[in-house]
Amino acid sequence: MMNLLLFGLGMQEIIVIALIVLLLFGGKKIPELMKGLGKGVKSFKDGMKEIEPDDERTNEQNGK
Repeated sequence: MMNLLLFGLGMQEIIVIALIVLLLFGGKKIPELMKGLGKGVKSFKDGMKEIEPDDERTNEQNGK
């Protein structure tokens, strides 16, 4: 049987954690949390893309 390892957790532990999260937040709140998380990740990636061109310009000005 395939053993899924995520930070040293097996499939049974992941299922238990998912059930606890479902009980704590409820079925209606979880999609809202995931939507907010997705927006945060997208914003972070966009911010990282904006930083890269600035680094290139700085390197050109310094003669690197």
